[in-house]
Amino acid sequence: MTSTATTPTAYVDSLPEDRKKAISELRKVIVKNLPKGFHEEMSYGMIGYVIPHTLYPAGYHCKPELPLPFLNIASQKNFIAVYHMGMYADKKLLDWFTAEFPKHSKAKLDMGKSCIRFKKPEQIPFELIGELASKMTVKEWIALYEKSYLK
Repeated sequence: MTSTATTPTAYVDSLPEDRKKAISELRKVIVKNLPKGFHEEMSYGMIGYVIPHTLYPAGYHCKPELPLPFLNIASQKNFIAVYHMGMYADKKLLDWFTAEFPKHSKAKLDMGKSCIRFKKPEQIPFELIGELASKMTVKEWIALYEKSYLK
């Protein structure tokens, strides 16, 4: 479900109480742990953490007018989602996360290529998501993005 909110705060304010609390906590832990240089904004109707054009003028290859996406969080119809492009591109990071997840949550990991889904807000391992957010710098993401996606 994409939102028409124009700011992350407006996005959170539009959510039901249980989702509002979980998304607010995700925002807090991500902002606290993301390396310097990432910028929080609305991206694809979700809260996004991107590399702004000031640091990566080329933007996203699919839509160069957009900044380079890295991580998004969203309240979807049946779950809360964390989308992490770095895990999609870096198998070592994906393997680390899948090995760590059971140490932080009793829930079964529900994951697509870059999407981690949480059906219940109380199942979100906030500390682990914060650690995941800290694992890749802007410079590392740009290098991996260019190696993985640009031909």
